[in-house]
Amino acid sequence: MKPLLLDYGSRGRVGLLLPSVNRAAEPQLRAMLPQSIGIAVTRLKLVDSSEEALLGMARDVEPASALLADAGVDLIVFHCTAVSTYSAELEASILERIKGATGLPAVATSQALVGALHALQARQVMMLSPYTAAVNEREAAFFKLRGFEVLGNAGLDCSTGREMMAITPEAWQSFALANARSEADAYVLSCTTVRTAEAVRPLEQALGRPVVTSNTAVAWYCMRRFAVTDGVPGFGTLLSRNESR
Repeated sequence: MKPLLLDYGSRGRVGLLLPSVNRAAEPQLRAMLPQSIGIAVTRLKLVDSSEEALLGMARDVEPASALLADAGVDLIVFHCTAVSTYSAELEASILERIKGATGLPAVATSQALVGALHALQARQVMMLSPYTAAVNEREAAFFKLRGFEVLGNAGLDCSTGREMMAITPEAWQSFALANARSEADAYVLSCTTVRTAEAVRPLEQALGRPVVTSNTAVAWYCMRRFAVTDGVPGFGTLLSRNESR
């Protein structure tokens, strides 16, 4: 019998700061990342998308980041799209606070999405989310500030994480197809706590354009940060490309 060999993060370890309600990011990122990239997770209180709740998620960033540092991570990801795109100032403040508390490099979901869209050479984007109109408006403004033309920012008007998680992959496909724009260079399915991973490949086939989710963007960013260029099939153009070729 061959000995059991486990990989505890031989090519890098990622620490995730997740909304407390999130049930989607861990299984999706574990499926997207090679086993050689380890994952440690800490949660911050967030169960709905009210302005008070979104701003409150950042309250305990320092102690939560310190817990991840205890686990020997190499990179800390503040993984909430609605909070990290709330404003450029809040994004910068959160990252500064993480670095100050741990001395470790940090990235936000917002940055990973921007980097992924640049890698795909996408300038005109269609943004789709489970969010309310207020959250969508802030996110669209954030991406416009980063130089993208946002063709539309349709949302499903969910206010709680549980509502967001209840949306099926099939419903995401129907929603995206109903909001298709022929001039879009790429589609962004925003939010870390939604079941969009399963919808990416069929949507790319139907739309003929790359489809990026908050979780595929972060998986891509972490792999590139650790110089891991393995192609990952099943989750769309962004992750399937092997950049070492």
